[in-house]
This record gives sequence, structure tokens and C-alpha cells, in this order.
Amino acid sequence: MNTRAAKPAAKAAPPDTVPGRVHFDLTTVRLFIATAESGSITRAAERIALAPAAASRRMKELEAQFGVPLFQRLPHGMALTDAGRTLLAHARSVAHAVSRMQDDAQAFRHGDKGVVRIAACTSAVLQFMPQDLQRCHAAYPGIKIDLQEINSQGVLQAVSRGVVDLGIYESTQGGLALPALHYHEDRLVLVVHASHALAARRSVRLEDFLPYDVIGLTQGSAISTTLARMASEAQHSLRMRIHVGSFDSMTAMIAQGIGIGLMPQAVAQSFAGGQAFRRLRIDDDWAARRFTLCHQPAAAMSSAAMTVAAMLCPGEFANRES
Repeated sequence: MNTRAAKPAAKAAPPDTVPGRVHFDLTTVRLFIATAESGSITRAAERIALAPAAASRRMKELEAQFGVPLFQRLPHGMALTDAGRTLLAHARSVAHAVSRMQDDAQAFRHGDKGVVRIAACTSAVLQFMPQDLQRCHAAYPGIKIDLQEINSQGVLQAVSRGVVDLGIYESTQGGLALPALHYHEDRLVLVVHASHALAARRSVRLEDFLPYDVIGLTQGSAISTTLARMASEAQHSLRMRIHVGSFDSMTAMIAQGIGIGLMPQAVAQSFAGGQAFRRLRIDDDWAARRFTLCHQPAAAMSSAAMTVAAMLCPGEFANRES
């Protein structure tokens, strides 16, 4: 009788679960982005034409493959976790890259057609882009523009992550190791209510208006950042207790005598041109500003994006190409 212990049966080979390897399709990427933007798996499913049950299953499988939760399940929706916020930027890059592939294929099939994604600061959008994009549309009606209006810091982030083709920002806010062109220039003015103590003056310097309450724009805006830097260099405190999200809102605050505000001259003429306001020249060099257009490397740009860059900065682009 054989008394030797029987060898244990060999275990079945585990399925293909190589650490770090994930498998998902573009539908899942679009679902992840839509869920993050809408805060609801149900609304996200409707947006991309999926059944809610299928969408929920896809999201759970995606989280299982990455091994981290991407969302917090709340009673009235879904909120991104820290991991989800980080991976969302990558998901948007993937979706953008695929869209660029489609645009390039369309451009090769039909010529100068496609979608060009631009991120631009508010000052550039209000002052320069309507005229520049009108020229572009007249010359190349087959090119569509997807324009995101954000502050200068947001522009730099969008370009560095590759989620836009072109970015336009105020030049003092930094730069990227990417091709850059001079775009436009403007000058800041001080806007005050007609009853303000400074209203009788025609021009001011930094030290003249720092003692007063200033209405600031949201964090990351070039104007607020520049003003804070100049006040610090002058070793003077900056009285900026209210931040607003637009020049419209800033004008409304000034109209009520809550504070004063800085705007580009052309914007001030449009938003604060009535008799209730006074626009004062700022006699400091920092009030003159330059805007930069930066773009992805030429090898990563669609022909449509290169065309729009050349239309927005014709002289600069021609000089660089020559």
C-alpha cells in the first residue's frame, strides 16, 4: 500500500491580471468624464446613450482595474475622490487625443476642416478674439473653434496637459517649454465710481489707489496676481476683500460704491462707459501688458490647428517660418 501523501492538485492559473495593466474602451473614458462633470451616473449614461445599469457596471469595473475608488457615492450624486481628480485629467487627454485623430483624418480627407481647441484668458476673449476668429471663420469656414474662457493660470495648465491645441495668456503669468508667439497688447486702467475720492483725477499711480478697497477677480487671474505682486514689492498691504468672477460683476460692485477695480482699457470702455464711472489712466509700466499664444509641438498639431495659429498671429508665424 502506498502510504505517501498525495500531492495537492495544481491550482488553476489565475486570469490575466497583470498588475498595472488595465483594459477599457473609449465609451468608458467618455462615461468617466461625463460622470465627473455631471455628478451623476444616471445623467452621464443619458449623455452618452448608455443604459444606467450598464454604465454603473462599467464604472465599477474601471475602479476595480485601477484598484482605487474614483468616486464617492453620496446620497444625491457622485463626487470625485483625489485619485479620481488626478485620473480625470488623463481621461480628458485621451479623449482629446482621439478627437485630434479624427480631426486629422477629416482634414486629410477634405482639406482644411476640423476642430481646434483654444483656451484663452478673459481679457483676450473680450478684446481680441471676436475679430480674430471672425477673420479665421471667413477664410476657413470648415474649421470649427472650441473656445474655453479661463484665467491665465488655467490656460497654462490646459496647454501643459495637452487638452487644448492653443493657449492665450497674459505674459507675466509664466511660460511653458512649448512654441510661443506674441499675440496682442493692452493697458490696464482704474475704474472708480463718479463719487469716489479719486474720481476727479485723470491718472493715478499704484500708491495712489492701494489705500482703497479693490474688487479683485478670482484666484489665478492675471490682474489680481499682478496687483498682489506689485503691492508686495511696494511693501504695501492690498485691500482686496471681495473677489468676483467677471468684469460684469466687478462693474456692478463699483457701481454700488463697494470698491474700485482694474480692467483693460477696452473692457472698461464697454462695461463702465456710463456717467456713473470714471476711468483713470495708470502711469506705471506694469499697466502695459502683453499676451502670448503658445501651442503644442508642430508634430502634435493638426493642420487645422496650425492654420488657426497662423491666422491669430500672422506676422509672428510668418517670421518664425521664414
